[in-house]
Amino acid sequence: MTSNYFEYNKAKVIQALRYHFISRKEIKIMIVLINVFAILSATLFFFKKISPLAFLLSSFLWFVMMILFWFLLPRIIYKKSSSFKDRFKINLNDATFSLEHERASRSFNWTEFDSWMESPHFFHLYFNATSFFLIPKDAFENEGEQEARNYFKEKIKK
Repeated sequence: MTSNYFEYNKAKVIQALRYHFISRKEIKIMIVLINVFAILSATLFFFKKISPLAFLLSSFLWFVMMILFWFLLPRIIYKKSSSFKDRFKINLNDATFSLEHERASRSFNWTEFDSWMESPHFFHLYFNATSFFLIPKDAFENEGEQEARNYFKEKIKK
């Protein structure tokens, strides 16, 4: 199965990077803990068990975390990665996943991938928890998106 050449859309990539961050187990745990802390501090402040400063600090921590994971980190990663500004072509077959670039190409065995995830506009193919490819769904023609999804389900064991 072969796709057309594709380019990345900045807004969609940033959204996909948000999904990546929010889907990480350690970040989910941190979000839950900070939310519990914020709710607890709001409750204690309401019952006048803590000072307004403690409540403001917990609220500040929550806002900083949301700004960091929702706005700053995705934009920083987008700016640092030159690959989001290039054009690629994907080839999927039973043995390999190949990426073609205007200057080079590279093939990967399916066993090199650790897991995969789907977000609204992308397939995320993970080598490990931090190293991954974002493959736009619109890189595939017509029924190609479903065919690609089937390849990922079959070849990459979660």
